[in-house]
Amino acid sequence: MTVATTVETRPATTDGGGARDRIGRVLLWLAAIGAVAAALGAYGAVADAEPAVKVVETWRAYGFVVFAGLFALLAVRPRGHRAVWALVIFHKVAMTMTALAYSRDAAIEGTGTVLVFDGALSVLLVLALVLRRGWVAEPRG
Repeated sequence: MTVATTVETRPATTDGGGARDRIGRVLLWLAAIGAVAAALGAYGAVADAEPAVKVVETWRAYGFVVFAGLFALLAVRPRGHRAVWALVIFHKVAMTMTALAYSRDAAIEGTGTVLVFDGALSVLLVLALVLRRGWVAEPRG
């Protein structure tokens, strides 16, 4: 005796790839473009850096390129890279919280910039995750 089972499948987006998905995709492409712009802008910081911080500035510039790629991956396949969502959101929220803690020490420079940019990016990423339903796995096949 054979028992037939059916597996219920549901679409990757609730509105068939409609407005919510498009808005989320645009937000992610904006994040990617912003990261590319930051990488290009970091060229001057690397070129002008003192020897003591040249490696740190170079690391930072390459980081912008890596994040541009991660945001582009999420824009193209939001449900194919669930772990990437967790990593990028963790990083941006952690940077925001760290900058908030560091802002209590006036000798630590740059905390305001990190609070504004990484804080805004944290919100943008969480919004894009919700809009694109990034926690839902792509169907295997």
